[in-house]
Amino acid sequence: MIRVFVADDHAIVRHGLEQLLAATGDMRVVGTACNGREVLNAAPTLDCDVIILDLSLPKVNGPEVLRRLKQMRPELRVLVLTMYPEDQYALTLLRSGAAAYLSKDRPASELLEAIRRVAAGATYVTQTIADRAVRAPSSAPAPAHASLTAREHQVFTLIIQGRIGSEIAAELNLTKSTVSNHLAKIKEKLGASSIAEIVRYAHRAGLID
Repeated sequence: MIRVFVADDHAIVRHGLEQLLAATGDMRVVGTACNGREVLNAAPTLDCDVIILDLSLPKVNGPEVLRRLKQMRPELRVLVLTMYPEDQYALTLLRSGAAAYLSKDRPASELLEAIRRVAAGATYVTQTIADRAVRAPSSAPAPAHASLTAREHQVFTLIIQGRIGSEIAAELNLTKSTVSNHLAKIKEKLGASSIAEIVRYAHRAGLID
């Protein structure tokens, strides 16, 4: 039986994955988390074969969770399942220790195949990622948003989701002035002078439709 831990901030996704895996007969969900902090709190005693990790987790974002997990428990097998297209983050996260990267528009059958491959100790790479790895020079520069800190990435993600400053402050348990400071850093790193330009950057980078 393949034991899977699911980390996603949407209850409907967690519930849907539980049902999907239970129907296979050889997989089951042994635990869930709705934010990055819950994943990291569970990590020291986590007993599973595969962690399914979303990138847009509140409190501690997915890339930072992956980094810390590989420091704490390098043997843990992580499959990234996210709304972000594969050509934006996949290669970076695979190099950071993820065993697979799938966007949420992939068919369920492919997800199940990836889980089985990862649980068996292999790395699962889609054709899209493989093609990009072949085309991309090893020295290709990282996108501007890759330079954001974990907290800046959280603020950035909420901004491109349409949240305003007070909502971001409440969700991340920050003061409005702290959010403003993070926003200033994000603008500087992305070369943006306004929220509208940040959103346009996200569109150009393929982070939002």
